[in-house]
Amino acid sequence: MDHIPWDKDRLIGPKPPLKLREIWAIRIRLQLAKSTRDLALFNLAIDSKLRGCDLIKLKVQQLKSAKK
Repeated sequence: MDHIPWDKDRLIGPKPPLKLREIWAIRIRLQLAKSTRDLALFNLAIDSKLRGCDLIKLKVQQLKSAKK
């Protein structure tokens, strides 16, 4: 009996970066959904190149102080 690996035929490693067209498509969908928080987090992630797990750890005070 042959064992088939769980990740066979799947892409592994870093994902390719989003294309500009994909970024704008996500922004427009978030705007249409009136999802202000998600749009703000998405824009911050794109602008700062932070990962999602790092963004979630941020506090408002850290963002305010970084802006000064």
